[in-house]
Amino acid sequence: MHWLSEADTLAFARALAARPAIADAFITLRGDLGAGKTTFVRHLLRTLGVQGRIKSPTYAVVEPHEATAPDGTPLQVWHFDFYRFNDPREWEDAGFRDLFASEGLKLAEWPDQAAGVLPTPDLTIAIEVQDDDTRRVTVTPGTVRGQALLS
Repeated sequence: MHWLSEADTLAFARALAARPAIADAFITLRGDLGAGKTTFVRHLLRTLGVQGRIKSPTYAVVEPHEATAPDGTPLQVWHFDFYRFNDPREWEDAGFRDLFASEGLKLAEWPDQAAGVLPTPDLTIAIEVQDDDTRRVTVTPGTVRGQALLS
């Protein structure tokens, strides 16, 4: 798909947030610095009712959020940024295994930095900045849940 503006990013986030399968999904976001990964996450979380500041967890690695699932129930969200992740022992020490085993939406930027410890993503969103500042976006389902998110 092609996002011509931030309005297209918002429209995709809204469509995804309306899917019941979002509640327990694991979505990875790929793209260069400045591609729009965190912007997409902000739009998705706002659509799911998250209030307050939504920032990239670049230094904290993970930011938790309280949201509302499409069915109106509370939804726990974890937004990961593995850009500075470089030691697999950190995975265990930080309790990430437990977070990924729990219910809730997990969003991960820079998933390649945690390769080998992350589960299979339900959906992978790759964002590529074009010469005209638009975004070429490739969305790939990795599981049955991912296919449900796109149907």
